[in-house]
Amino acid sequence: MAKEAPIPFSIDAPRFSVIPAKASHAALRAGVRKFMDTHVVPYLDDWEEKGEVPRELHVKAAQDPSGFYTLRIPKEYGGMERIPDVDAMHAIIINEELLRTGSSGIGAALMTWGIGLPPIINHGSEDLKRRIVPGVASGEKIICLGVTEPWGGSDVQNIQTAGKDMGDHWLVNGVKTFITSGCRADYFTVAVKTGKHALTGMTLMVLERGMAGIKTTPMKKMGWWCSDTAIVTLENVKVPKANVIGKPGKGFLYAMGNFNTERLGIASQCIAGARVCLEDAIRYARVRKTFGKALIKNQGIRWKLMEVAREVEACQAMMESLAMAAMEKHDAEEKNDSAYAPDPLLIAKFSLLKVNCTRVFEKAAREAAQIFGGKSYLRSGPGARVERLYREVRVMAIGGGSEEIMLELASRQAKL
Repeated sequence: MAKEAPIPFSIDAPRFSVIPAKASHAALRAGVRKFMDTHVVPYLDDWEEKGEVPRELHVKAAQDPSGFYTLRIPKEYGGMERIPDVDAMHAIIINEELLRTGSSGIGAALMTWGIGLPPIINHGSEDLKRRIVPGVASGEKIICLGVTEPWGGSDVQNIQTAGKDMGDHWLVNGVKTFITSGCRADYFTVAVKTGKHALTGMTLMVLERGMAGIKTTPMKKMGWWCSDTAIVTLENVKVPKANVIGKPGKGFLYAMGNFNTERLGIASQCIAGARVCLEDAIRYARVRKTFGKALIKNQGIRWKLMEVAREVEACQAMMESLAMAAMEKHDAEEKNDSAYAPDPLLIAKFSLLKVNCTRVFEKAAREAAQIFGGKSYLRSGPGARVERLYREVRVMAIGGGSEEIMLELASRQAKL
């Protein structure tokens, strides 16, 4: 049987890129795809029902010869560094292969360290890095990020979780919510209010599962079923001063830098999700016959698909250009506290990028569902990936900064 040619505008379809192609790109894609097809796809439906992925999946991922799991973790702290010429496209490829499974939740569950660990790598003390990073890099430990609270999501400056200076430790009280991997986490990178003013009174700290006063409660959600999400209650938690990330009071700046990376990840996942929806819809439209002809033969269907493709390709170009710009500034702005100075224009463009990409993902899922008809409402069959991704659109549009907040943030950073 002849191998199917790549569906136009799918993840595998030929495309133009502003990032020069490398042999390591193709090698990484092949490695991640093999891992996903072997260790994830056959079990994903079961994990969705159970509400979490097994902890051993992290260990298997960390040991995978492709090196995808620890791509941005320095070798001296346990990173494998199997790719010597890492650029922005490597991270994009990983996200594409994660979404090719038909789930954005698997990436959220497996790669949570991508938002919880960077503040430690970029700003933590040498002691903190040595204690925390290797266990996460090996997959034996799981770390999450705790910023969002019941009374403040995108409004980071309004967090209420507070720390009281007790001399040799901080006494932390508060509640965090919508915390990805919070139920399974061994470490929590938490934003804590330690002063009166948000810009100079927020501190990032590492809380550890064994500390008394930490309680996690699972949350049931519309999507991301395989990714556990928790309410994290902190009651008189004693946090050693050694667990403070970087300088006290600098947490807001550290968090803002972390958000750019998170939003870039969300953007690349949304584009990949849109490509999956396009692929499945085109494949189905080619074989589904109505009124004596294939759906794809209807001009209205072709235009519907090309409207999505048009926006997907535009978002891809914007994302790649911003990814390159962010990498060029990474060393100076995130690894050297004294040189750290967020670029307002870059923040504005990342905010707009996230809005663009989440909207095209939503459009792709909707139009694909329309083409599949009733089959998009089933959790099995040819429309199964579209059904799951449709449920996961909202978390992308809201998580990491809602559309409304992103547009407002962009307008402020651009100084309208």
